[in-house]
Amino acid sequence: MEVINAKNCILGRLATEVAKKAEREEEIIIINSEQAIISGKKEDIFKKYLERRRRGSPQHGPFFPSKPDQIVMRAIRGMLPYKTREGKETFKRIKVFVGVPDKYKNSEFKKIGKQVDKLKGWSIFVSELSKFLGNKDNE
Repeated sequence: MEVINAKNCILGRLATEVAKKAEREEEIIIINSEQAIISGKKEDIFKKYLERRRRGSPQHGPFFPSKPDQIVMRAIRGMLPYKTREGKETFKRIKVFVGVPDKYKNSEFKKIGKQVDKLKGWSIFVSELSKFLGNKDNE
């Protein structure tokens, strides 16, 4: 079991690394998912995710999440063949949490890739995107 801290990690790079590790049959726990970073202009990111959110119909989908942990899970799912039996089993080995649950407070956290304190260009946190998409659970 590997506990990964998503704080200041770029979401796409985090998702690819986690997907690769999960395919190698490792259990992965991601904490602080709301502090992952999405790079790009704020307006462009909001527009892209809002289009995804409005696509389809409320009754039949596709359904796009607004909670930070679910946004991260959806990004990871995009890196996996989730419609196959192996992909479903792989996806079940990944757990994502907002903040740090009590169960993992004393665990040693690993970091994926470079921790980015500030990108040279534009970026937003997943929590900002979540708030924009209408999540009421944000702090």
